[in-house]
Amino acid sequence: MIQFKELSKDTIEMIKSYRYDRIIEKHEGPEHWSSVIEYYHPEFIEIDKKPVLLPIDQERHGNITILRTITDKEEKAITVFLKDTTYIKKPEDEYFEAGFVAICDKVPGEEFFIAILYHEWFIVDEHISAKKTGA
Repeated sequence: MIQFKELSKDTIEMIKSYRYDRIIEKHEGPEHWSSVIEYYHPEFIEIDKKPVLLPIDQERHGNITILRTITDKEEKAITVFLKDTTYIKKPEDEYFEAGFVAICDKVPGEEFFIAILYHEWFIVDEHISAKKTGA
């Protein structure tokens, strides 16, 4: 699996130039991947055997459960529905506060995907089979 620290300087500079749309805790707007790299410790998560870069700190990976994924036919985009329990105090709040959706594009010339949208999401289907990332 690809590790962020093993990326070339040119690849990291290219990632820094990307933007993504975000709505988290009523804070919204386009964000810059350069800020993610500066303030967090991003790392790839393996999702459906694909390396995916989400705009979150690596320390949160152990709290993430992948609920559902949708990959387009050409495998150039993947939509990820996930649960992140990092900041959840009561399990009964998970369905209202732990859901997120990410739309990720495959980076041209690379083997990984990067989030172009990362939003909060109410977990509307409680019966989705979940699988831990194992990160």
